[in-house]
Amino acid sequence: MTFKEFFSFRSNLMLWGNLLAIFIISCLLIVGTWIGLKYYTRHGETVEIPSVKELDEKDAVNLIRSRKLRAVISDSIYIKGMKRGQIVDQNPAAGTFVKEERIVYLTINSASVPTMKMPDIANNSSLRQATAKLSSYGFRLTEEEYIEGDNEWVYEVKMNGRSIPAGTPVPIGATLTLVVGNGHGENMADSLGFFLPDSLIPDAGSAPSESAPQGELPTPQQNTPQSETQETQPARPVHEDSWF
Repeated sequence: MTFKEFFSFRSNLMLWGNLLAIFIISCLLIVGTWIGLKYYTRHGETVEIPSVKELDEKDAVNLIRSRKLRAVISDSIYIKGMKRGQIVDQNPAAGTFVKEERIVYLTINSASVPTMKMPDIANNSSLRQATAKLSSYGFRLTEEEYIEGDNEWVYEVKMNGRSIPAGTPVPIGATLTLVVGNGHGENMADSLGFFLPDSLIPDAGSAPSESAPQGELPTPQQNTPQSETQETQPARPVHEDSWF
């Protein structure tokens, strides 16, 4: 076969046969790929995710598996008032259409109450500061107990009548009581920074006593000579035409 006869489209049957075979094989590959992808991805086949919130863990997992889906417990939190093991949240949400074998992540209610260490509140915070800090941590506060001490100063934190030192593990959401000063301390500071007993603090509006109480030493007085004359300032001359 000459070179001219090989490229003659009318008489070269081998060329036409090869082109036809390439076309058929290409069509089969395209159709096979499309069918394979449709089967692999399950195009158009979706499953609606059921709502499993507030169900027990076992019931929720069985319901999800009955829809040809998979369930995985991904997290746990504690919510007071809910039963242990109840479903708190799910992802994807209920009503979402997904493919079969899709994983549904579940969050359940914790079986134990989480705890945290008591912050440094006693003898370190005012009533306003302690209330704001403890409330932000999720604790509940009862009516304050007042004792003799500085006004609005927190001296102690109690739970169920027991003192809770800083660093003690306490269940989150527990009810606490703050022991606060009422502003009537047992001691008062004088102007020099010393503390005087209550027995020596005079009542407001009462006249000072002339005699010292019995059992107390009299305050020494400076002996000032009676005959000592006080120096007087010389009088300024007054002029007639002065206004002062």
